[in-house]
Amino acid sequence: MPFYKHYSFDLWLTLIKSDPAFKIERTKYFHANFNATKKTIEEVALVFRQVDLMVNAINEKTGKNIDADEMYLMVISIINGYSTAFQDIDVEGLYLEMEALLLKHMPLLYCSECIDVLSQLRESGLSTVSILSNTGFIKGKTLRKVLKHLELDSLLDFQLYSDEFRLSKPNREFFQLMLDTIDQKKHPQIELKQIIHIGDNPIADVRGAEAIGINSLLINSNHLSISHLLS
Repeated sequence: MPFYKHYSFDLWLTLIKSDPAFKIERTKYFHANFNATKKTIEEVALVFRQVDLMVNAINEKTGKNIDADEMYLMVISIINGYSTAFQDIDVEGLYLEMEALLLKHMPLLYCSECIDVLSQLRESGLSTVSILSNTGFIKGKTLRKVLKHLELDSLLDFQLYSDEFRLSKPNREFFQLMLDTIDQKKHPQIELKQIIHIGDNPIADVRGAEAIGINSLLINSNHLSISHLLS
């Protein structure tokens, strides 16, 4: 694998993955608290999956970002027969409940090699590393807490999340933001061919990287793992 001056990483299903207990407990919470139509646990879980897939597809198509608060309201609406009676819902309080639930059931490293690979990419002092991640039900401010807990934050030069800029991969503007954030003191006059973006999504990660002219590496959703970067 060639050497690059900057390594940009996707987050979910690239460096981290959900603790299955979180989604189970989240489903139970909505089943108990926002379920006037008496949906089953399985039906509530399906609504979450449908909203997640739908919003991800919309964000990839538009390059914009539907926020976590909006996604939770979509879930509540669908559970309750597409109700729009949102006035009594404490959206901020609801998100704090979901954040607390996530931090109780902390996401996991995607693989045991993640920390070692990031460490080796940085140890020469010649390369920088960052996160460029689309967000869904979990906001960037929460993911920063997760990466600190997993001891990944100290291996990163910066983190960029779609909800913080209302931009989503594969939007060129989001990738351009990553390019503009690279430390010019460490990498004066860095060239596009010296940058690579790594992720699991052929559309958001690979197509987005190629559209702006940087290298890409698809991992985890195919036969390659993050350790391929050191080969």
